Amino acid sequence: MIIKKAALSFFLLLSIQLFSQEIAKVETKLSYLDSIKKTFVKDDMASCVDSLWAKQLTDLDLYNNLNEDIKTINIDEKVDYELPTDLLKARLKAMDEKSPFNIEYNEGLENIIKSFLKNRKKSFSRLLALSDFYFPIFEEALAKENVPLEIKYLAVIESALNPKAVSRVGATGLWQFMYQTGKQYNLNIDSYVDERSDPLKSSEAAATYMTKMYAIFGDWDLVLASYNSGPGNVAKAIRRSGGQQNYWNIRKNLPKETQAYVPAFLATMYIFEYHNEHGIRPDKSIIKHFSTDTIMIKKQMSFKQISDLLDVSVEQLQLLNPSYKLNVVPFYENQNHFLRLPKEKIAVFTSNENRIYAYVQHEMDLREKPFQLTNAIALNDIVNYTTQSITLPKTKYYKVKRGDNLGEIADKYSVTIADLKKWNGLKKNTVSYGKSLKIITNESIVRTVRKEPKTNKIPLEIVTNNQKIAASDVKNNTITKADTVSQGKSSYYVVQKGDNLGNIAKNHNVTVEEIKLWNHLSNVNIQLGASLQIANKEADIKQETAPTPKLENIEYVVLKGDNLGKIAKKFGTSLDDLKQWNNLQDHNVALGSTLIVAKNEVAIMNRASANTFKKKENLASVSKNTSTDYYVKKGDSLY
Repeated sequence: MIIKKAALSFFLLLSIQLFSQEIAKVETKLSYLDSIKKTFVKDDMASCVDSLWAKQLTDLDLYNNLNEDIKTINIDEKVDYELPTDLLKARLKAMDEKSPFNIEYNEGLENIIKSFLKNRKKSFSRLLALSDFYFPIFEEALAKENVPLEIKYLAVIESALNPKAVSRVGATGLWQFMYQTGKQYNLNIDSYVDERSDPLKSSEAAATYMTKMYAIFGDWDLVLASYNSGPGNVAKAIRRSGGQQNYWNIRKNLPKETQAYVPAFLATMYIFEYHNEHGIRPDKSIIKHFSTDTIMIKKQMSFKQISDLLDVSVEQLQLLNPSYKLNVVPFYENQNHFLRLPKEKIAVFTSNENRIYAYVQHEMDLREKPFQLTNAIALNDIVNYTTQSITLPKTKYYKVKRGDNLGEIADKYSVTIADLKKWNGLKKNTVSYGKSLKIITNESIVRTVRKEPKTNKIPLEIVTNNQKIAASDVKNNTITKADTVSQGKSSYYVVQKGDNLGNIAKNHNVTVEEIKLWNHLSNVNIQLGASLQIANKEADIKQETAPTPKLENIEYVVLKGDNLGKIAKKFGTSLDDLKQWNNLQDHNVALGSTLIVAKNEVAIMNRASANTFKKKENLASVSKNTSTDYYVKKGDSLY
């Protein structure tokens, strides 16, 4: 028994030792974020503000409660609170001596001061904490415009010092600017940013507004009233009061909310000036404005990424950067955006800027990418299948509405008036109300095709029976075997960025009209990534001698915005030739008319027999007698 216990103890001891060695061998795998932060150069920094407290300060309950008080309070109703009237009069007089506002005692003002002291002491404790950060910003902006610094208390009434406050009518920010007013004062508003919530920029706009209103009324009490109800309502109240211009004399003729607005402002000023005397102590301050700084952002990043990198709570980032609506600092090429941080975090950011942006890029690379069309031409032999965009005709019907005309309908579906008339058997440019018009449009679809095995490259020099060959000086009449191979198969080209039909046709030795014909295109517009056929599917040349080109005039239907000069430049001809071929007396052309833009007046003779050109009449007769057979394929139509 003793031997068995000793053996068991020895086995346990050995197992513990082996297990501890295995644990020692395991290395903790660091995440990419931890590896980035591990390389940071850190200094001794003060602790961050508690995130829960920051969140509480940004809640909208204080704004909602204070806003409701101002709307519903009855300043004529007496409030039971221990504040001697004589003492209040003395304090108001002392405030009046230091202020350009008319701060005079009256029962209405006494009632609203007592109401705030009785019901809103806790609210003012929080407001005093917030004022440590916001008031220096307000005072700087107001001083620049020579506006009384007491106006800073107006932001308490407007938004309860909450830059995210939004009223029921859409007024936003510390100073409650409406959308149009914000735009009027150059406050940028887009999907990412709302500068009405930016403390600096909105304060500058508010100071500018106050200056303009004072130039109109010449009285700061009336400026406050106009800020709440608009200058028009203040002007009407002055007229209804017989021309009196003291706020307290015209108050009864102002809107109901404005009647309590200025008294609420003065009551707020009193409580901020005498909060110690009433036992109101500021709550924990979020942060002093002078202990923060800004840094320009060079790559879009979210508050979550910044929080993870710098160990700053998202709530504090929201509090310091309230103008970013989606908790994202965007990056625009032509506009700078700044991030406000505590100064010690600014030091961390600037010391590790490259590493921070590397982490942001890493996060961006991990995001799912949008669908991208695969090129129709494979670049290697690894993939056996590829996708291909092809354009096919599609028939639609449009019911003519009142006021419609063929031109508008043609523009809507990117077709020509001539085509509309041909498809619907119309002889005139007018169309009756309620008629259904047949419209054939091009529709791009993506299909999967098997790749051909990789072979030796063949120069893409496709010889076809077209106007370009008939009008050029052909060096010889013999078609090489390589040319025959190219002609026996259809060739495709994937549209690249910056391409147009003109340069594609030039690069592949074909004409624009041929590309349009082979791909059923009604105009010269092409889609990026589309696959274009650039060799005639019907061409199957079995002989080594080129046949006589078919002699046909090339026609063009005049589109909206065309003129004779543009058409001549497009088809490489002269204005005089266009006028002669189409019997035009001047440069005017009608929308939808058909013009001859190239004449087949020359043909290539067989060099073995002659090297000269015949007369036009002989060529015409040769062209008439030449016939071409075409075998109908599945899906073909006469059109």
